[in-house]
Amino acid sequence: MPHISAAAALQICMLLSALPAQYFISQWYGTDSAQRIQITERLLIASWSSFTKSCLSLDAWADRLKLWLSKTRNDLNIGPFILHFRSWYIGEKKTRSGDSEAENHFHFAESTHVRSPKPEYIQFSVGQVIVHKRLGYSGVIVGWDAKANTPEGWLHHEHLPEKQDLKDTPHYRILINKVNGFGKSTAYIPEEEITVIMGLKVHHPDMETYFSGYDGSKYIMQPWLKKIYPHD
Repeated sequence: MPHISAAAALQICMLLSALPAQYFISQWYGTDSAQRIQITERLLIASWSSFTKSCLSLDAWADRLKLWLSKTRNDLNIGPFILHFRSWYIGEKKTRSGDSEAENHFHFAESTHVRSPKPEYIQFSVGQVIVHKRLGYSGVIVGWDAKANTPEGWLHHEHLPEKQDLKDTPHYRILINKVNGFGKSTAYIPEEEITVIMGLKVHHPDMETYFSGYDGSKYIMQPWLKKIYPHD
């Protein structure tokens, strides 16, 4: 949680008290004792309400934490931490629900195990910008599996019966370009449904977590991601 210094806390208190104090002073004079008591009660209630909303609200602290993380995540390189935390969290959920240890792993190319050596039949690489041949949206590859790695039944729901053999082909995790207005932020699609395009930038809130820049042909992986895909 972000650290708040004593000086910052004092400034917050002064800001919170400035307007009520001004109102209190303007209303205090020219009133009888009963009115003064009522004004004081209203002042105390208003000050407490303002204090709880800004300092005791979980939503307010969550917003401060998000802002702090957005400013520091590049310097701290927290991308691997996020993925490992998600791995642990999902693993804990599965363990508690009684799933077997064999099922206790990531789906949709989110596993952090190193993809080395890279199979020769994997056509595309992390960082390449792609277009979906059928649906038309663009995006960037952030991971791949040599064959589909999904929860049981997902492929049956996602693909037509005649396409079920796609489960044995390479699949790619995509950050979808938000300018497409597609309605989804990520996708997991088979190799046959994508084609590479150059010179197109992708806009997505998680781009800086995965990539450090763009060279005109593909995005440059952050060091932590390069360790997972050393041959891409």
